[in-house]
Amino acid sequence: MTVNSSRGLISTWPPLALAFTLVPACIPAMAQSAADRTLAPVLVSTSRFAADPAFAPIGASVISAEEIRASGIGNVNEAIRKLGGVYGRQSASGTQDFSLDLRGFGSSSEQNMVVLVDGIRLSENELSTALLSSVPIETVERIEIVRGGSSVLYGDGATGGTIQIITKRSARQGVHGTAVAEAGSYGHRALRASVARGWDGFSLDANASTLRADNYRDNNDVRQDNFSGGMQWASNEGRVGMRVDVARQDSRFAGALTLAQFEANPRQATTPGDFGSLDTDRFTLFAERRFGALELAGELSHREKTARAFFASTFGDFISRADSSVTQASPRLRYLSTAGAIKNELVAGLDFTRWSRDTRSTFGGFPASQADASQQSRAIYARDELRVGDLRVALGARHETFDKRFADPLAFPPAAYDKDQSLNAWELQGNYTARPGVELFAKAGRSYRVGNVDENSLTRVANEPLQPQTSHDLELGTALGNTERKVTVRVFQHRLRNEIFFDPTVPPFGVNSNLDPTRRKGVEIEASARLLPAVSLRATLRHVSAKFTEGPNAGKDIALVPRNTATLRLNWMPGNGHSADVGLQWADSQRYGGDFSNTCSSRIPAYTTLDARYAFRAGAWEFAIAGANLTDKDYFSNAFGACRSGIYSDTGRQLKLSARMDF
Repeated sequence: MTVNSSRGLISTWPPLALAFTLVPACIPAMAQSAADRTLAPVLVSTSRFAADPAFAPIGASVISAEEIRASGIGNVNEAIRKLGGVYGRQSASGTQDFSLDLRGFGSSSEQNMVVLVDGIRLSENELSTALLSSVPIETVERIEIVRGGSSVLYGDGATGGTIQIITKRSARQGVHGTAVAEAGSYGHRALRASVARGWDGFSLDANASTLRADNYRDNNDVRQDNFSGGMQWASNEGRVGMRVDVARQDSRFAGALTLAQFEANPRQATTPGDFGSLDTDRFTLFAERRFGALELAGELSHREKTARAFFASTFGDFISRADSSVTQASPRLRYLSTAGAIKNELVAGLDFTRWSRDTRSTFGGFPASQADASQQSRAIYARDELRVGDLRVALGARHETFDKRFADPLAFPPAAYDKDQSLNAWELQGNYTARPGVELFAKAGRSYRVGNVDENSLTRVANEPLQPQTSHDLELGTALGNTERKVTVRVFQHRLRNEIFFDPTVPPFGVNSNLDPTRRKGVEIEASARLLPAVSLRATLRHVSAKFTEGPNAGKDIALVPRNTATLRLNWMPGNGHSADVGLQWADSQRYGGDFSNTCSSRIPAYTTLDARYAFRAGAWEFAIAGANLTDKDYFSNAFGACRSGIYSDTGRQLKLSARMDF
């Protein structure tokens, strides 16, 4: 069923109404005196509630707003890569939305992690990148990166982990804001503005940005315009509010290169006539209410998206338009209790999602596709965490069902399926503080993901969706030190059955398949230190082995996974208005994305890039100069071809000037 309005959907889908029952429950709290009303920060944590100090996320990486501000990073995706140490691959569309890979899942990495903003899922039921570029960087309070299986709380696709962006809530009275202007190499021009006002328990904010860039490669121009605005009414007992997010993007596609073409001219385009656009509108209602030790919360979100594409060909132009919508409802509760030295946190909830997409395309002026697809999912979950002295133990479980529908009468042969799938997840976590500054933690569990509509449209057996992918996850780790000096080490393993992956070896053009058993195992190290009062250091290192463990490919590498990656950042803030930030990113060599059988004698070469920024602040103004890939290295991180092909060049040396005013 195609949904034209959220109101119509609520009337036809009763579970959504459940989320709205939380809103009236919040209203009594809003009727308190103005003296009781505050807009304290609300932090969505790994329990899907505001973080309680006794139940901080186990083994999570946190990027604070202060760290983002000190580095001068201008978008969320870049912050995750450079400060969080998450490996990313260059976007084929020339946008800032690099493909992120938490634990070595290669070309399917984005389908094996969940990206959320204030608890709202951005990851969707299609082969598309979560649009982190639509999240204003000035609104970010912190970013939580939880590596490893997280399906109990977040369901489908969370085997690699979750990335949660938590936005700021204005706690100050009056009007405050920021304006930023940027100009740089390759026609880069950007403007960002944010303003917020708080008074007597109310809070309003508005954020707008515009970006224009010619980009490094020919025919790779990009235009992005974003708006995000919200309002809320809060008290000490809860809050209620809404947000509107609008994003418009136009891109031209440069196309893939062979290795010979890349070496001759990495900036050239092979598809000078191709272009596309992406329009997204998202509307969100949220509510929270505390009744002593019991807390209720919920979100209701509706997103409309239109994606258009034009691909020129000597055999005829291919034109497509896909209109999709997704509605999410997430009512939940938390109960905090204390009995002597024992503290307990119980979280339980429901997740309802309805997704649909209509795709219309032509080839050479003739109809090529009239595909209608939909998916509904319903989940129930519970997680209980107990703290006794220095020991924390958490146990959780989730059950989720999926109803998938697809039909395309123009396909040959006609395509249609109607499939129901049911899955379970569980997790067991523990954390022990052996002594001050020494923590030990362990995680074990089962996570899952189901094939999305694009993957199920091209399978070995026509009209037969892929089997669900499951993973048994294990992680052991330790965190040593404090805020001045800290090292976190994790050793992990994921054993997967029916991994969903594109197999290019199946004639004539390859298919999406359930693979023979595979495994990811490795170690992650994060370190931070204040070397001097004005100098701090942050470093990450990831080693991962991604291989088949059974079948004819046993022992072979999963493609597009660098065995080792590392980041290093040095920050200087003497407190006299001057600041500087220098960073190194290194990625090991990796197999080409289509080298499924490990037969190509060449690999994507290892590379190291250097970036730096210097800023001077005078009063409300800050002026900065920043450079990326300062050594002007010719390299690529994204290559989907079988061997020496399918290459998308990364950007050469880029310089950028910026001016910022805070008020």
